[in-house]
Amino acid sequence: MTVAVRFAPSPTGLLHIGNLRAALTNWLFARKAGGSFLYRLDDTDEERSRPEFAAAIESDLRWLGLDWDRFARESDRYDRYAVAVERLKAAGRLYPCYETAEELGLKRKALLAQHRPPLYDRAALKLSGGDRARLEAEGRRPHWRFKLEHAPIVWTDLIQGDKQFHGRDLSDPVLIREDGRPLYTLTSVVDDLDFDITHIIRGEDHVTNTAVQIQLFQALMAAEGRGAVPAFAHFPLIAGAEGEGLSKRLGSLSLTAMREEEGIEPLALLSYMAKLGTSDAIVARTSHAALVADFDLSHLGRGTPKFDPAELLRLNAQVLHALPFAAVADRLAALGLTADTAFWEAVRPNLTRLADARDWWEVTHAPVTPLVEDAGFLERAAALLPPEPWTAETWGQWTEAVKQATGAKGKALFLPLRRALTARDHGPELKTLLPLIGRTRALARLSGQTA
Repeated sequence: MTVAVRFAPSPTGLLHIGNLRAALTNWLFARKAGGSFLYRLDDTDEERSRPEFAAAIESDLRWLGLDWDRFARESDRYDRYAVAVERLKAAGRLYPCYETAEELGLKRKALLAQHRPPLYDRAALKLSGGDRARLEAEGRRPHWRFKLEHAPIVWTDLIQGDKQFHGRDLSDPVLIREDGRPLYTLTSVVDDLDFDITHIIRGEDHVTNTAVQIQLFQALMAAEGRGAVPAFAHFPLIAGAEGEGLSKRLGSLSLTAMREEEGIEPLALLSYMAKLGTSDAIVARTSHAALVADFDLSHLGRGTPKFDPAELLRLNAQVLHALPFAAVADRLAALGLTADTAFWEAVRPNLTRLADARDWWEVTHAPVTPLVEDAGFLERAAALLPPEPWTAETWGQWTEAVKQATGAKGKALFLPLRRALTARDHGPELKTLLPLIGRTRALARLSGQTA
């Protein structure tokens, strides 16, 4: 069997890290198995679907390097859904219902008041042909429900283990709206059959949907004489740092914001998300191949993982510290920095986000107002500055000379020099930063001048 999985977002908002968990887990599973990854837009919700969201989803996936082997758009497949609907009707598994949303709401409230589950009562099955004709003459248009068999529904979930439901405990789902448009429950199953999806890996909020869809898979397979029920795996949903749920409509931790506002590196985010919710160590990976090699679906736990922005930033720093200059040259230029290898190697150990490089560019190439506490000490140090050209050895040679001349050592030696040269208490090693600052700026700053 060739593994085939899918990521099927709806273009009704920006992707957030919860959506990414589904995309990444499916992508890693496919790549580890040498299988196929389908990117499918579930865009039949025409009121809420937007082309700008579809474009943002594609942009996010490309930024992350999650490539796809096949692409499909549900709005291109209405003819196929219509065929499936007619076959289900012919098999007696779809039936028309005429209750309004208000009437269904009253039924639901009445059942809940009786402490009973709000299951549809199948009243529509009792309607005669004359009843249906009368209701339609009144202007009502039916929605269509799938008639569940009152039988056990069982499967072995690849993450959660054995699962069992019974059809009598589930409500017959609506598959077709009053306006004739198919709903997700139907379109998803038809697509999964047509594209020969072998594994459906998604959040645990879909477990009950899976129970319903297994019967729908079986009904369509019987009606069309083909296909197979996929294997299922349901992972826990990610919560925010405070345990709150995530919503793409609220923009919670959106991937677009992480890229454009937070400056997160794609491999840092992927490294974090690939291990979040497992007992494995979370470390930065420097390639997609390394992520694939280290992936194991069985390592996903059952507990609710919490997304920790601080942990992500730690990984972001690790990824940046490992990047060669060639990998960031264009991005540094986009920040307005005419940087070179020497600058990058000097500052990258101190970066959490790439944009932080701008601060050190200003230290080495723009006027800085020095922090001066002992002007006499700095004057003596300035007098000992060697002539250029400077190398990585210059700092050590100079500070040794200052130490011998003044008797200062340790913090008393290095901190005043750092504060004068950079106006900061911490930062990149001055042995690499000093040659970038240059002798002219260094002399001026040691003299207390903004330079």
